[in-house]
Amino acid sequence: MHATAIMWFRRDMRLADNAALLAACERARAVVPAYVVGGAAAPEAPGASRRAWLAASLASLDASLRERGSRLVVREGSAGEALGRLAAECGATLVVCTREWTPSGLAAEADASDALAASGVELAVREGSLLVTPDALRSHGGGAYRVFAPFHRAWLGAWRPEPPLAAPERVSAPPRWPGSEPLPIASPDAPRIADLWQPGESSAAERLRRFMTDTFRDYPTARDVMGQRGTSELSPYLAGGEISPRQVAYAVHEATAGEAANSTLTVAAEAFLRQLAWREFAYHVLGAAPDLATRPLRPEFAAMPWRDDPEALDAWQAGRTGFPMVDAGMRQLAATGWMHNRARMIVASFLTKDLLAPWLHGLSHFTDALADADIAQNAFNWQWVAGSGADASPYFRVFNPTLQGSRFDPDGAYVRRWVPELADLAARWIHAPSSAPREQLEAAGVRVGVTYPRPIVDHAEARARALSAYDVVKAAKG
Repeated sequence: MHATAIMWFRRDMRLADNAALLAACERARAVVPAYVVGGAAAPEAPGASRRAWLAASLASLDASLRERGSRLVVREGSAGEALGRLAAECGATLVVCTREWTPSGLAAEADASDALAASGVELAVREGSLLVTPDALRSHGGGAYRVFAPFHRAWLGAWRPEPPLAAPERVSAPPRWPGSEPLPIASPDAPRIADLWQPGESSAAERLRRFMTDTFRDYPTARDVMGQRGTSELSPYLAGGEISPRQVAYAVHEATAGEAANSTLTVAAEAFLRQLAWREFAYHVLGAAPDLATRPLRPEFAAMPWRDDPEALDAWQAGRTGFPMVDAGMRQLAATGWMHNRARMIVASFLTKDLLAPWLHGLSHFTDALADADIAQNAFNWQWVAGSGADASPYFRVFNPTLQGSRFDPDGAYVRRWVPELADLAARWIHAPSSAPREQLEAAGVRVGVTYPRPIVDHAEARARALSAYDVVKAAKG
């Protein structure tokens, strides 16, 4: 039994289903919960929205710890330096953490291990951020999977639903508390995440409960209807570990394991678990390609003739492209730090194919703007849309944003919410205002080119240009 242990919180900002926290409580008489600010460099450093979310999440975690007789100690610097100093100050001989399966997370763990070992302090690592670790599955060839379907089959067979671990009733405090930096606060110009969301473990649990009660049954169809809340909206909570994938997966299992289970619920479970598998596929690919956020996974894409058009990039970022579905998605992102999944695919296709802008520009903007920014998801999905990644979207798939709008926002509710200058246009024209008859525009108070921009590209021409660019890549592959 250790006298004092440090619980190093990372992306596991919860007390329930936290094997590392329970290990610290079981192996030591006193526990010092700690969080280390800083250390990650671009492209993994959190952007403005993620930092604002983190500030609120840390405050929530500190409040939960105080309810159990403890508190959160905040330190700054590299993991090794900060934890080494903290261990010396409080006499800790054990540090426990949850593994973070990202390049910077693994590097921080190695840094901490080396620094702590030099002082005789043990670093104990537990799992809990994924259902199946990236190194647990291998293809028939012995390497990492590059195609989702066989990965999904292997993933389904690699885990079993287990009840989440209960939170400790009490976290024993040390005889004397070490000093702490103030809890981080969002900068004045940061997105007002706390006004729009409720970060923290209890809010994550409530959102999961609401989703399972109100939305889950209709998930397979509702998740693509953009004018309604048909998705779980759990991604920001999963990104920071305020809820674990096991808690989410077990809730799905419980919904389909009882007497009330039926084919509708089973289909919903399969569809939702597939999304969790896709999330873990991203980590699996990142584990095999640590430079996924900086280089194309497919080497031939180094020959891609991307275009440099700062004005078009600015229009995309601002939601002023003249394509309502693209603009609605980008404005939702700017306002809330989150974007509907269907919108993410549409805006990503538009950037990389209609504008032929490098996917790295999209990754950078999403890193800064998303409250659920996650390097594995971000890099993997941008490369998937661009065609340069694992199981990539076919190069010839260029989303037509107008048709996407008509299909997934047929009554225009999503566009009306986020592009209010088009709110009075009839559903027939709301996704193509530049094609609307003059009388329709006048009745809706829309002046194309004045109150709402004209399209910055001709989609048909942009599609043809993109396909020609992909011919260059195919030629480079040989």
